Amino acid sequence: MTGHAAEAGRAWAAAAAVLDPEVPVLTIDDLGILREVTVTDTGVEVVMTPTYSGCPAMDAIREDVVRALDAAGFGEVRVHLVLSPAWTSDWISDAGKAALRAYGIAPPSGTGPVRLTLGVKCPQCGSLKTREVSHFGSTACKALYVCEDCGEPFDHFKAL
Repeated sequence: MTGHAAEAGRAWAAAAAVLDPEVPVLTIDDLGILREVTVTDTGVEVVMTPTYSGCPAMDAIREDVVRALDAAGFGEVRVHLVLSPAWTSDWISDAGKAALRAYGIAPPSGTGPVRLTLGVKCPQCGSLKTREVSHFGSTACKALYVCEDCGEPFDHFKAL
């Protein structure tokens, strides 16, 4: 990789800028699913970990990564999905969590293997007086909540 170090950084930047099609304010880098980008003599190898093993967005994300790297001048691109280690919401960057809040989705709370959630903060008004309406929201990785203070429904990105 020594001869490819500068190209690897450029390839990472191109792949990292790809947006999640289900939450288009998050890049795959901020979401934490982009794990590795390696430039070799035969092309670019990209490793991603889906948020869920059956995530329906992964095919679209794979195509978007290939298109982004092609547009950046990289030829042969191979994208590999790995399930181990399993994705965790701890991999979402602070910038990603802020983007979720600004978009109206409550980011996952807690870090590490033991989580204690006392309440999910409403991304609209900041109230902790919220309740889960459905364990599954607009996608399997989100739950549907409603705020009891402002009455607004919102998605909550599940902590995994």
